[in-house]
Amino acid sequence: MKTLPLLPGALTTQAIAYRQQHPVSQAEFLGDIFALAARLPQTGHVFNLCKDRYWFSVALFAAISRGMVSLLQNSTASENMTALFSDFPDAVCLGEQTTPMLAQMPYVVVPHATLPAAGTDPEMPQIPCHQQIVRIFTSGSTGKPQGHSMSFGRMHHCAIAEAERLWDVAGGPCSVLGTVSPQHMFGLEATVLLPIFGGGQFSARQPFFPADVASALAEMPEPRLLVSTPFHLRKLMDAQISLPRVSAILSATAPLSQELAQEVEAQLNAPMVEIYGSTETGALATRRPAQDAEWTTYSGIALEQDQDQQTQAHAKHFDAPQTLNDAVELLSPTRFRLQGRNSDMINIVGKRNSLAFLNQLLLNLPGVKDGVFCTHDISTADETARLAAFIVAPTRTGTDILAALRQHVDPVFLPRPLVFVESLPRDANGKLPASALAALRATHLAPRV
Repeated sequence: MKTLPLLPGALTTQAIAYRQQHPVSQAEFLGDIFALAARLPQTGHVFNLCKDRYWFSVALFAAISRGMVSLLQNSTASENMTALFSDFPDAVCLGEQTTPMLAQMPYVVVPHATLPAAGTDPEMPQIPCHQQIVRIFTSGSTGKPQGHSMSFGRMHHCAIAEAERLWDVAGGPCSVLGTVSPQHMFGLEATVLLPIFGGGQFSARQPFFPADVASALAEMPEPRLLVSTPFHLRKLMDAQISLPRVSAILSATAPLSQELAQEVEAQLNAPMVEIYGSTETGALATRRPAQDAEWTTYSGIALEQDQDQQTQAHAKHFDAPQTLNDAVELLSPTRFRLQGRNSDMINIVGKRNSLAFLNQLLLNLPGVKDGVFCTHDISTADETARLAAFIVAPTRTGTDILAALRQHVDPVFLPRPLVFVESLPRDANGKLPASALAALRATHLAPRV
């Protein structure tokens, strides 16, 4: 049985994390992991609800050391938690608050004070590569959240491949700051596993406002990697504030336009990297969107297509080939262009387009702060499909927006109606859950009869 150490390398006093401006060594980190692991009851699953990225990581690795699977969900709404608890009745909830979110759910408070390491030179646990360590749920942006399990060996291998690619761009192992939640696959891989397995450090913070991003970056040594989303990066660019120097910026969760990528590189004077992946697959490839539309897979990952143009990713660390949910133009086994998500493709009177492409057009229009296209419900099978859009653009008119879109798309894809709103209910990762979009449609779009 092949195993890997819980943490890489020998225990040292070198910082592995930064909490409240103070470095935490790998030895201290392992001490906190052991201390929490000793307090966990014997069970198979835990809900990791820690918001502080350091205590989230302690809880994650404590569960791994005990052979438990961490259930990572995008929403902590009581209705969602109750539904998940019914599916995993043995689960114990881990969090920082003093009282449980649900009275019926067993709860363990994750400590806030740094605890002494468990003895001198503790023995590093060896984890089976096939051991399942997380079951992570999709964001719900395309429907009901779905769970996907990942093994320790697979996530370790992906983190090493990601470090190889990103450290090459940034010039070496980095201090990593993320505006994204570690409960999200992108946040888990890029802000926790990448620095831990890749020899970097991570910040415990998850800043949202630009000023908080600046202060969190200043707490960590160079070189620095900023992990964010197009939604957060747009806010950061609009703020026009001075930031501590970063060596690279990493983005995912939504398509990143070339215009925004170029603006980020110009303002921060650092390379902008975009990740391609999904909750189902993890990170698979990167590109430099300011320079190139083509993606390059990570080392050891190759793509192939069948006669129906369905694309699969192959790698030794995958249990089975991973089917991509995107339409792909395959240039070679390791190079490709994205044409749109399969579920995003729409057909109106025989003309095809991608909702992701239309959303990007909308977001790139001057004066548009946020926006999203959606399909309008139709009442009969022979009725022509139609698009609607919700938009945040206080300085623009509907006539302006439609005229600007008409320059780029066929008239059949123009939104009718175009609904102006004050804001869109995006989650902490900048995504718009399907339930939130459905609520917007129910509120603003009258059923077609």
